[in-house]
Amino acid sequence: MELLSVIRRWHYRDHLSIRDISRRTGLSRNTVRKYLRADSVEPRFHLPERSSKLDPYADKLAAMLRVESGKSRKHKRTIKQLHADLVTLGYEGSYNRVAAFARDWKAARLREQQTSGRGTFVPLAFVPGEAFQFDWSEDWAIIAGERTKLQVAHVKLSYSRAFTLRAYLLQTHEMLFDAHNHAFRVLGGVPRRGIYDNMKTAVDKVGRGKERQVNIRFSAMVSHFLFEAEFCNPASGWEKGQIEKNVQDARHRLWQPLPNVPSLEALNDWLETRCRELWSQTGHGSQPGSIADVWSEEIRHLMAVPRPFDGFVEHAKRVSPTCLVHLERNRYSVPASFANRPVSLRVYPDRIVLVAEGQAICEHRRVFARSHDRLSRTVYDWRHYLAVVQRKPGALRNGAPFAEMPPAFRSLQQHLLKRPCGDREMVEILSLVLQHDEQVVLTAVELALQAGVPTKTHIINLLHRLIDGTPLSTPTIPAPPALTLTTEPQANVERYDALRRAREARHAS
Repeated sequence: MELLSVIRRWHYRDHLSIRDISRRTGLSRNTVRKYLRADSVEPRFHLPERSSKLDPYADKLAAMLRVESGKSRKHKRTIKQLHADLVTLGYEGSYNRVAAFARDWKAARLREQQTSGRGTFVPLAFVPGEAFQFDWSEDWAIIAGERTKLQVAHVKLSYSRAFTLRAYLLQTHEMLFDAHNHAFRVLGGVPRRGIYDNMKTAVDKVGRGKERQVNIRFSAMVSHFLFEAEFCNPASGWEKGQIEKNVQDARHRLWQPLPNVPSLEALNDWLETRCRELWSQTGHGSQPGSIADVWSEEIRHLMAVPRPFDGFVEHAKRVSPTCLVHLERNRYSVPASFANRPVSLRVYPDRIVLVAEGQAICEHRRVFARSHDRLSRTVYDWRHYLAVVQRKPGALRNGAPFAEMPPAFRSLQQHLLKRPCGDREMVEILSLVLQHDEQVVLTAVELALQAGVPTKTHIINLLHRLIDGTPLSTPTIPAPPALTLTTEPQANVERYDALRRAREARHAS
């Protein structure tokens, strides 16, 4: 390269002849003349075309590689297997030549895709209120001192780029519906279109092209909020690139270092507050001002938020003889009147509701058993078992549900169970909560314990006084002056002895 540069300078700048250049460089005049006639800045070396033993099988090997590229990773054949197939067809060359051909073929195919296929993208633009994008991510946080894996729902407006996050322990239907309820509440409205990937909580089956078999409950949510759901092509994350980037940015902005919170509810409150702060601190990029400024413009174009979608997942369950239903390795109590009967269990993100005969019969806070090494939990409500202990009062002594009674009831139980038939009397007192407010009954029990008279009669008397508004203690009434005694009575037992003696004397006569 340096010699070519010297020859060009001597000839075109210094005007030396070819003979002088040949004498100075030691090259032949024909070589110097060839370099000058080429009129190129850098030399080119043409490799001679040499025949290869693979040439007769090149088309066959290219076809085999094309077939393998359409298979999944687990079902693709290796280059060694392709070489063995060519050997059976008569190929006598080496494996290295086949491997080199495969590398060149894959590189050419990749260049073709990057030029006219998946590697080329078109910038997208949205109008205010047009669309939002949704996606899930997996992140970690320290909740109540324990490192917990979370499923985080991301929702982002495509025009203003306002975003919101909400964390859950599972990625299920009820969590998806709850995430939309909170997202539209925070964003202040509902866009006309939602962009999703082909998540299992929304799409039951992916068809050809844009054909999708959408989940029935997901369709109900879409119909409730009046937006159109649009699904990306499989493995085409760039079709919702804004939310994909939001997932990456959130890991740096929100999850490093790990948030340390006492509960999941506290974490979601912090996420909502932090997202609003980031709207004001982050520039929009393509619009003047921050994300919050553009969002204040877009909110006028959003549809009004309707009432929250009742996003439960329903299961048919049968109540056990111990008045329990099972869900996710945990058990929940049901009123005893529904034992051995079918009920409907509605699962929400934070609670479960049991429905029978068209009415909600009870509700429990939902508990999660995240790993199989943890023991399952049983959630009792002692009120559900009152009908049982009314027939079997002896079960009150060691009944597991009654260990969760208020402290005043447990103290009263300790007093009554020491007496004969105290268990039945305790059951009758507990049954008062079925007809009266539990807090009023509890107050009557506490007053009876303070007075040192923990009996059923006294508790019922106090309960009626509390309900009627009658004073619990009789006030002292001062006597008026007209009723004041002039002579105070004196206690003198000797008068009784005198009367007795007089009566005995008359009897003797």
